[in-house]
Formats: sequence, structure tokens, C-alpha cells
Amino acid sequence: MRQVILLIGLLLFSGYGHSDALPEQTRTASLYSREQPVTVAELNGIDIAYTEAGGPSAPAVLMVMGLTASHRLWGEDVINGLVAAGYRVIVFDNRDTGDTSFVDELGTPVLWWELIKNAIGFDVSAPYSLGDMAADGIAVLDQLNIEQAHIVGASMGGMIAQVIAVEYPERTRSLVSIMSTTGAPHLPEADEQASDGLLGIAESEGDAAARFHEMGIFPEAMPRQLMAIISAGDRSEQVAMISAPTLVLHGQDDTLLPPAHGEHTHEMISGSKLVIYEGMGHNMPEPVVPALVEEMVAHFESAD
Repeated sequence: MRQVILLIGLLLFSGYGHSDALPEQTRTASLYSREQPVTVAELNGIDIAYTEAGGPSAPAVLMVMGLTASHRLWGEDVINGLVAAGYRVIVFDNRDTGDTSFVDELGTPVLWWELIKNAIGFDVSAPYSLGDMAADGIAVLDQLNIEQAHIVGASMGGMIAQVIAVEYPERTRSLVSIMSTTGAPHLPEADEQASDGLLGIAESEGDAAARFHEMGIFPEAMPRQLMAIISAGDRSEQVAMISAPTLVLHGQDDTLLPPAHGEHTHEMISGSKLVIYEGMGHNMPEPVVPALVEEMVAHFESAD
């Protein structure tokens, strides 16, 4: 139980918020539900699950979720807040989560061994890269015939969103990087409790893993996704190449990626805006969600 509670603090947004918290006048668009069906299409060599909300002709927002999490972890209030503001929101499951392919044929790194290798300065074995995961997001846009979108990513999803902004600038109308990082080596490490929490997720099996699945969290994704992050290393030079209008959001109380990570992302991206929220850790707590959505909407409007 302690690991479940810690996980919610580390990875879970307002994921169990409901659209009935929205004002009545905002319920005219096609709203998002955590339980709505997904479309599964063969894209980028794997089956990728995606779904959307909002009007089909509205400006598009592609949202990229974080480590081990399916699209369901974004939460209804975040997505429907953007829909209510007039946006078409597309969410998808990263590889190894949700209804997207689990790429077991690529092999599963032995996590403890790879972490030892990384600690002593050796390269880790990564079955796929952040670049591969960025290409998955672009494949979803291609499937929907969307030429350009606002790209929003949280935690690992923020890293993937940064890669999209660098490698696909013509597809990126703007970037929002939430509680993410450049991976620079001088930045502070996660505290011990946060690190132990991640390892606890990775070790979950049986009933514990099934409970995580019900929440939209997939412990079996941890070895491959974590190696994608670690193998990317310091991405500071790449992040500094981002030319899209960028908003960096971070929590003052984040113990997994402390605020210095958001500050460095902001420093690396010319013209970016940084907002750090009191009362927010490595999550998007319900009281902070309206301010986050308002900030994102203002950012999108300035970029449109």
C-alpha cells in the first residue's frame, strides 16, 4: 500500500478528476472520459492506441504521458479543461503501456544490472530510445492527418515532447514541458524515497501489478522506458535547439525531479516561460489543475 501511495505522489496527476467538475457551459464539446474507447492502428511498426476529444476542426494538442503510464493518467479535468477552451486534444499510450504494443521481442533489460552499469559509467542497453517514442507520437498525428499540434509532455513525456520539438519542428506549434528535465548531470538527483518508489513499481507482480493496471500504470514498462531515459543522457545541447514557443511548468515540491530541472530546461530554451507552482510535487494536484490549464491555454493562444 505504501508503494501505491508513493506512486500516486510521483506519477499520478489529477487522474481521477471527472468532467462533471467543469462548468455546465463547457459541456458542449466532445469531452474526454478515462473509460472511452481507443483506436488501435499499426503505426511506426507497432500497434499504437490513441483517442481524442474536442472538435475535429479545432487546433490540435498532442499530450505525451510519463514513465509507465497510459494516457488515462492525464485525468479528465486536465484534458476537458483544454477541450472547453476550444482545443482538439489527442492522447495516446506510449509503447509498453495501455493498449499499445508491449515490445517484449526487443528484450527486457535486467534493471539492477543496467543501473549498476550506469552508476559506474558504462553505457546501458536500451531496446528503444526517446526518439523512437517521439516518432510514435508523430505517427499518431500522421494517422489523423494533423500537420501541426501543440505538444504537451509530462515527466518522461516532457522529454519525448522536447525531442519532438527538436526533430520535428515543422510539426510543433508550441511546446509545454511539465515537471521534466534536460538530463544534465549537474542537476540534483531524486531523493531516496522517490527512487525507491520507482524501483518498487518495477518489482510489482501479480495482484499488485493488476491494481496498477487498473489505474493505468504498467510496471512492466519500467525497464525499457527507464533505459530509454538513461541512454539519452545529457540532452542540454539538443534542448537548446528548440525554437517553438515553450512553456515550462514545474512543482516546487517535486522530489523526483527537483525544481532545478525545470529551471535548467527554461534556461536552455531561448524565450521560454517558466512557472513553478507551490503545493505541486511530481504530480498535478487537483487545486493546481485550473491554474495549469489556464497557463497552457494562454500559451497556446499566444502561439496560434
